[in-house]
Amino acid sequence: MDPDLTPLIGLAAGAPILSVGADIVDVDRMRQIVARRPSFVSRVFTDAEQSYCREAADAAQRFAARFAAKEAGLKALGVGLGGADFHDFEVTKHHSGQPELIVTGRAKKLAESRGVSNWLITLSHSDLSALAVVLTTAELSVS
Repeated sequence: MDPDLTPLIGLAAGAPILSVGADIVDVDRMRQIVARRPSFVSRVFTDAEQSYCREAADAAQRFAARFAAKEAGLKALGVGLGGADFHDFEVTKHHSGQPELIVTGRAKKLAESRGVSNWLITLSHSDLSALAVVLTTAELSVS
């Protein structure tokens, strides 16, 4: 096992799972939204996410996966749209390639009030759809 992945893999090992959220997004629909409403991109995605997505041959797949991650993050917090800002959730990439979810702002405050200390995320996409699953855990208490 890659020692650099140990902290990421170990986050949920033995830690109480608090919640899970999942979302799926149609890639073609995302492509249409991005083309028709450019303001949507800056309203929903951070500058870093926009740059990363636009590096791909098909940016819509990456945008769709990141939008799904933001929706899954909201669901994991037990809130819907408006419960936190989209920019409160940023998908980054660990140098290993594993996605990471950075949570800030209102979402972070809400998560802390619910005992969330760790966020685990997985993303997948095909030509047609993108999926994200987000899992939250509490800090492992040591007795």
